[in-house]
Amino acid sequence: MSVTTVTHLNFQGDARAALTFYRSVFGGDVAMVTYKDAANVQEPSEADQVMWGQVAAPNGFRVMAYDVPSRMPWNQGENAFFVSLRGEAAEEVTGYWEGLSDGATVLQPLGPAQWAPLYGMLRDRFGVTWVVDVVSEYDAS
Repeated sequence: MSVTTVTHLNFQGDARAALTFYRSVFGGDVAMVTYKDAANVQEPSEADQVMWGQVAAPNGFRVMAYDVPSRMPWNQGENAFFVSLRGEAAEEVTGYWEGLSDGATVLQPLGPAQWAPLYGMLRDRFGVTWVVDVVSEYDAS
């Protein structure tokens, strides 16, 4: 038996654009179900918003997202979570960094860190903070 965790992002009207963007960066397939598709429209202006969505890529990348209905409380917060993207190859990680950087605010440029050959942090154009690094053995000595 095994279990997998997947980051689930909550938006208010931007889930479709975010999922489409992440697919453009990581590849794979995007799937979305709108409130209209699920026959769960409670606010007509939100009928085409995402009730359930995900990107699943062959490289193992997975993310889910939905649009929180306006009738429910939602606050993006400042730093309630980070999405950590870790890879084994600098070239692959750098490519994802370059994709995510489109319209982003770079908080820590991608470069060497004490714990990793490459590490960087950015807030993408949807307000999601990503920590990106190349996996390496940590030597505390």
